[in-house]
Amino acid sequence: MQELINVFFSPEIIVKVWPFLLQGLITTVELSLLVIPMGLVGGLTVALFYNQGSKFTRTLVILFVDIFRSFPPLVLLILIYFGLPFLQIEISKISAVAVCFILNTSSYYGEVFRAGLESVPKGQMEAARASGLNLSQSLLYVIIPQSVRNVLPELISNTVEVIKLTSLASVVALPELLNNARQAQSLTYNPTPIVLAALMYLVILWPMVRLLSLMEHKSSHVK
Repeated sequence: MQELINVFFSPEIIVKVWPFLLQGLITTVELSLLVIPMGLVGGLTVALFYNQGSKFTRTLVILFVDIFRSFPPLVLLILIYFGLPFLQIEISKISAVAVCFILNTSSYYGEVFRAGLESVPKGQMEAARASGLNLSQSLLYVIIPQSVRNVLPELISNTVEVIKLTSLASVVALPELLNNARQAQSLTYNPTPIVLAALMYLVILWPMVRLLSLMEHKSSHVK
């Protein structure tokens, strides 16, 4: 038992690497706060273009969604960060990660929002327009709030995946949590930093997962 603790939960190593991992955690949180809102806005925009656009616009939206849902985000990140300099376009690590994740998350959030918009009865739009609201006001005050409520569990589930996705930023040496944990492991020759990073992810994500489970449980009872 003592040997297990020394290998995976070494108190001495935890004390040494804790500040370094905490810095990585802060970067992960900052990256999530950047990517998630922009991904949500991008996804809602994609869904609205599909829902309200012409046949040509819908075709473009379908291509966008299909491409970026099929494209591995790791490969996309490598292409953006290491490929753009060959086109004389210099891009910072954080910008490359943000662009990659926003393209990826917008496609997934877009599908969720599209399902939400389609779940709202068409009569709601007709009633909103009949009451004097224009198209934008009808979407903003009537349709979008209802659609978001209908797909809220899916939005939370996607958000959890986005936070976990930020670990890919370690590929371009962005000092997020996993990157710092791997560096600490290489210096200490001990897996304790990786285990500690996993626990930090658990602390962040478990409340969201629990909330998602409660919402799904409540939804099943309502049905």
